[in-house]
Amino acid sequence: MVKEQDGNGHLLANGHAKVNAALEKIEAEIVEEENIFLFIPNIIGYTRVVLAIASLYYMPLHPRTCSGLYSISCILDAADGLAARRYNQSTTFGAVLDMVTDRCTTSCLLVNLASAFPRWAIVFQGLISLDLASHYIHMYATLAMGASGQSHKKVEASRSYILHLYYTNRTVLFLFCALNELFFIALYLLSFSSPLLSPSLLVTANTGPLSTQPGSPAHPKPSTLFANQWSAGALEMARANKMDSTIPWILAGISFPVMFGKQIINVIQLVKASKWLGEGDLAARRKAGITAGKKRA
Repeated sequence: MVKEQDGNGHLLANGHAKVNAALEKIEAEIVEEENIFLFIPNIIGYTRVVLAIASLYYMPLHPRTCSGLYSISCILDAADGLAARRYNQSTTFGAVLDMVTDRCTTSCLLVNLASAFPRWAIVFQGLISLDLASHYIHMYATLAMGASGQSHKKVEASRSYILHLYYTNRTVLFLFCALNELFFIALYLLSFSSPLLSPSLLVTANTGPLSTQPGSPAHPKPSTLFANQWSAGALEMARANKMDSTIPWILAGISFPVMFGKQIINVIQLVKASKWLGEGDLAARRKAGITAGKKRA
């Protein structure tokens, strides 16, 4: 073997060998290292986010397009779980992405409903608060009190049989989540079709509420009535009677009991997680020697 020498006459063969070995090791690590952000379930999760954003763009005035995009985003919620199990690609990042996407999309839809039904805004605001609070406290309690790396979906039956059944039975979890979203989608569609729930803001002295149904008496264009086409009145007029209300009423009636049950589960989750954190606080106080009625000097 020919050995190279530097200006001082030192042999460089061993140095070259060490450099080559180090480079080969780095290349092997790069090849072997997995990029969890490109796992199939996470790519499905990114697709859900894109579809959800697109549905929000169409939400003010295009109920069919919005509902279609929003529904596909929700259906993919089940698909990413199937892919994670199929390809053994379950990750903490994927689980958090899934939960955050669910909370954000549902909250955005409820914000729209609060705008469409202002008299019921406080109800939708309460549902948003309950959903976020129960899941945040449950997640925090799992991280603080559970075993290292424990999933928020792992709830012992001894702590709560209802939550244990809800999180461990995939059929129950899917039905509750799907029908909960279906109810809110049905309400969204009713904001375009039901005079009972969403009466027109435009009222005349003689003819009553104006309608955009074909055959109705001619009425001024929104542009001549409202300086801003995105004002509450202009949006109400644009939404009025854009579709038939029969199917949305049926969907709302079918899904309402499950939606109501989902809110009860949120309350149970909030209470159980709060008690779990309370148990941890009491244990920490006992460990520190702090007891009821005893004050530090």
